[in-house]
Amino acid sequence: MSEFDTGADYGHVEAGHESESLDQLHQVEANENNYDSQFGVYEQDHASAESTSFDQGHQVEFTGADGSHYAEQDFTSYDHAAAESDHVFAAEGSESSSSSAFAQLDALQHQLDSSFASATELHTDGQGELGVASN
Repeated sequence: MSEFDTGADYGHVEAGHESESLDQLHQVEANENNYDSQFGVYEQDHASAESTSFDQGHQVEFTGADGSHYAEQDFTSYDHAAAESDHVFAAEGSESSSSSAFAQLDALQHQLDSSFASATELHTDGQGELGVASN
């Protein structure tokens, strides 16, 4: 041994406090918009046509120079035509709108505290633990 060597073995001593925190933030936002349109159509057509024809006539026929011939005719002609058509068309629809919004916020905070102390033993010649002389 050297002259400075006392034969003591010193250990390590440590004490302390640790504090930690955990912060977590979660945010959600959502929007929804809907649009639908409504419409209506109505159509109506009407058509008609009419035609009338009315004819009257008188005919006289004569042949002379002694081969006498004589003829007479009266006539009447009447024509009537009519046409009519109707057309109806309809359509229907709808329209709607909606809007919604959603928001969510979650926050988490957790505190962690711990205290500690640790030490190693001190051994010296002829003394007990932690350097205290034994009787």
